[in-house]
Formats: sequence, structure tokens, C-alpha cells
Amino acid sequence: MDKRTHIIGTGSVIPEIVKTNLDFTVQNFYDDKQQCISTNPLEVVKKFEKITGIEERRYAQEDVESSDLGYGAAVKAIEDAQIDPNQLSHIIVAHNFGNVRKHTIQTDILPSLASRISHRLGITNPQCIPYDLLFGCPGWVQGLIHADAFFKSGLGKYALVIGTETLSRVLDPYDRDSMIFSDGAGACVLEYKESVNQSGMAGSATLAHTGEEAYYLDLGKSNFPESDPRVRYIKMKGRKVYEYALSNVPQAMKQCLESCDIKLDELQKVLIHQANEKLDEAIIKAFYKLYDVPQIPKDIMPMSIHKLGNSSVATVPTLLDLIRKNQIEGHQINPGDAILMASVGAGMNINAIGYRF
Repeated sequence: MDKRTHIIGTGSVIPEIVKTNLDFTVQNFYDDKQQCISTNPLEVVKKFEKITGIEERRYAQEDVESSDLGYGAAVKAIEDAQIDPNQLSHIIVAHNFGNVRKHTIQTDILPSLASRISHRLGITNPQCIPYDLLFGCPGWVQGLIHADAFFKSGLGKYALVIGTETLSRVLDPYDRDSMIFSDGAGACVLEYKESVNQSGMAGSATLAHTGEEAYYLDLGKSNFPESDPRVRYIKMKGRKVYEYALSNVPQAMKQCLESCDIKLDELQKVLIHQANEKLDEAIIKAFYKLYDVPQIPKDIMPMSIHKLGNSSVATVPTLLDLIRKNQIEGHQINPGDAILMASVGAGMNINAIGYRF
């Protein structure tokens, strides 16, 4: 038998504050030229929901930061894995903005979120290396790919990979795109051990395009004309991101699957970054079309975006945790099931992992 990287524990934290679409109708929206959008805000919100599938999203409480959410998810994953945190060789924390305190604009990543979480876990083993990973929305998936590479090179047996974000702290409320983003955290504990019946991580693929695509998501001034131009908010070229993802993610998923000992008809679930319902539906259709398969299997693609929104690096690990713990109706993962996890985001970066339970 060969050794492979196995997911032995998962955990997630879903913040308590529920922000509905109607909450965004109390003010006007502005476009990227700082012109007021004449359409009634209620109509804007209805169109937004129809396109994205998002009905509501979760925001962290004012005194809760990204590292707090990440720590909470980590504790749950470690408890699920039933290991001593001092057995970990790596703590990899994916995020985009670090800790951003409510009502401030300063990103705090000193020390790194991974170091803060390691400290709170009470880890005293100096061989446990914590570090942060900035890779856009695919950061958590990339963290798994990193850990797998470390294991294969002989570094360690256990690793903790966390995706955590408080995007609500960097949103421009006058921008329609602000309704997409949310807060949350997801984590998993990995173990490098003997594979039974081809269990564990079977293969992966990572792609990056940094030409024009590098600035499809960036930080920019508010759409509101009277805003302070020095203050920056997350900005997205939505149409460009949509077209980029649809053109490239299905190919990356196919590339990943071809690197695995998993056949297309063996896939039980495809966990795609929860960015936009219509986009994810288009990606899964395009993926199966690459294999000349017109009929997509029922229940192949579970969704959490309707109630949780797009929490960036946290969407895939949160979705995985909810499915493993039977908290998404109609979806479960059983021993022997093969899944594909894929993500796309700022950079622009794409990655995918094939995995068998």
C-alpha cells in the first residue's frame, strides 16, 4: 500500500449575524463611475438574488476577528480528528485580509493569523510551523496541496489547514457586488498514512493567470462620490471573473481528475467554491461537456451559498464540514466516495483536488 494525505477531521464556524438581501435596500447603489443607479434598490436586490442565488449571508460580530473564527474552526476539526495539537507539523491559514477590526481600515497580520491560532491552541512543539497563505478564494484548497507536498517530502504526519475570512469589514455598501461577500471559517486536520482502497488525496491541479486577469479583483475607492478616496474596499470586475472562471475552471478540474485514479462516473460530489449559483451551475455543465456527457448526475453539486453567501477561502471547507456532519439536506459522504474540490479567485488563481474517502 502507498501513503496518501487523508482528511481525518473537519470543523467550521458560521457567524451569528444574518444579513438578508432586504437589509441592502435602505440606500441607493452607485456604479464604478460613482453615478447613482436609478433602479429602485429593491429591484436591484431581486435581480441580484436571481443571478447569484444568494438570499442571505453571515457576518461576524463586531468583537470577532478572522483569527477568532479560524481558531473556532480549528478547535472543532482537532476534536473531530481526536489528536493532540502538538502532533501537528504545520498550521496553514488561508485568508485575504488578515484581521480587520470593525470600523477600521487597517489589515493586521502581525503576527500571522497562523501564529495567533497556534498560540491559542497552546502548541509548545517548535517543530509545528504556522504560516499564512494568500492565494485568493482558492487558498484553503491550495493549503491542502501544500500540506500534501510537505508530507511527501518527509515533513510531518499531521497538518491543520484553515480558511477564514471577515469580508464584511472591507465591503463598500454602495457597491452592488458587496452583497455577494460574507464571513466564516472552515478547517480540516490532515494525516499522512497508508491508503486503504485508494483512499486519500489522489491528485491535484493548480493554475494561475497574472496578465490582465491579475486585477479582476483588487482594492479600490468607494462607489459613493462623497467618500474618502484614501479608503479602499474590495472591488470586482464581475463579468470578467465570470468569463474567466467559466473558460478555465472546467479545464483545471479535468486536468485534476486525469491526474487521479478516479473515473468521472465514480464522482459522488463536486464541491465548487461558492461564489455565484449561476456560475457554479455553468462550470459543472462545462466540466461534464468536456467528457461529452450531456446529463449531469443528480445531487452532484451541493450548495451553501443561498444562506451563507461567498465567504471566500471558507466556502469549500465549510461546505465539506456541513456535508460530513449531515447538515445539508440530501447530501452525505460515505466511505469509498470520490469527490472533486475546486476553487477560483483573486490572482487569478484556480485549483482542484481529487479525493476518495
